[in-house]
Amino acid sequence: MKDNALQLANIGKFQNKFVTADGQTRASVALTNPETLWFNTGTLCNIECVNCYIASSPTNDALVYITAAEVTDYLNQIEERNWPIREIGFTGGEPFMNPEMIEITRAALERGFEVLILTNAMQPMMRRKMREGLLELQRDYKDKLTLRISVDHYRPELHDEERGVGSFAKTVTGMEWLRDNNFTMAVAGRSVWGDTDGDSRAGYAAFFKAHDFDIDAQNPGETVLFPEMDETIEVPEITTACWDILNKSPDAVMCASARMVVKRKGADRPAVLACTLLSYSPEFEMGTTLAEAEADVHLNHPHCAKFCVLGGASCSG
Repeated sequence: MKDNALQLANIGKFQNKFVTADGQTRASVALTNPETLWFNTGTLCNIECVNCYIASSPTNDALVYITAAEVTDYLNQIEERNWPIREIGFTGGEPFMNPEMIEITRAALERGFEVLILTNAMQPMMRRKMREGLLELQRDYKDKLTLRISVDHYRPELHDEERGVGSFAKTVTGMEWLRDNNFTMAVAGRSVWGDTDGDSRAGYAAFFKAHDFDIDAQNPGETVLFPEMDETIEVPEITTACWDILNKSPDAVMCASARMVVKRKGADRPAVLACTLLSYSPEFEMGTTLAEAEADVHLNHPHCAKFCVLGGASCSG
């Protein structure tokens, strides 16, 4: 249904990789400064959110669990390609559903990378094996590990509207455990309710203060407020002329500095994607190696325009 809505809203657009619907040269983005390599740990999740961009759920295994050996292979490729990667990010699904998550995280931390894990901080993270593993990682690599918690809204009833009744309380319990064990935390919120940026940050600040969470609500790197990817809204195509019109550099777009590795169900090997937002779009699959992923990315999708170029979003910390 979402695909049909997207096609109706943007009929005639985003059809040609190189040319827009009105015949102009489509903008592309070069990988100028690879700073973050993302891994999707698998699309399985303990909950099913109303507006999950990747449709994660307890039954969606379209992207299967990536293994520690596969992650290590890409970490080796970073060295071979001499990519100036600063950060390794893990997203899902829910990363702590992956049984090798602690081993995977350690593999990245051992190389000296900063590690960012996106989690809902609910039951999968709170299992004894995961908590014990996290405490070991915290002991060995405290300053390198950050967990970004999905708190869709600072009001429990609105958060639960997206994630299910009782979800907010369970997430807060996980965050309190992280707080009590001195983990570095960040939060990811959403703008689906139309709050202003100022109102949202004030609300999160009050929430953080009430729970003694050491998170800066005014810092966009610590409290990330993501624009919604409404596929029923018409968006403009981005041409090469747009950079000057918008006074924006292609270097500021996410695919100039990041790639994501996924393992598709039934695939022999993981694949590298242009970004974290287009996991199900074959056109944005760049091959199985980082060498292949050094190609330019043509902005031939509505999300490229609304979420990245016009919305200015970044998944990195």
